[in-house]
Amino acid sequence: SGLSSAEQYTNMSSNNSNNTSGTSDSKSAPQGTQELTVFVQNLLQQMQTRFQDMSETIIKRIDEMGTRIDDLEKSIGELMSQAGIPEDENLDANDSKREG
Repeated sequence: SGLSSAEQYTNMSSNNSNNTSGTSDSKSAPQGTQELTVFVQNLLQQMQTRFQDMSETIIKRIDEMGTRIDDLEKSIGELMSQAGIPEDENLDANDSKREG
């Protein structure tokens, strides 16, 4: 259905309260509590699944970014070699720029 979990529970609760005839049935209260417990457990399970999926996506993206940075460093090193600039010399120049 197109209803969110909260809307489904709200509808369930209103249907249960409409079905009671004003008398206090000892079985209806625990059933409502049980339904709420199941609803909350399902909601927590959905949140845990989404959190796990997001965590895996973030870790995957971090790994991809690390690979891309490694490739970029390698390319820069190759360009420096082609230009005849020793990597150590360039690193020393960058260190002095940071200090000054």
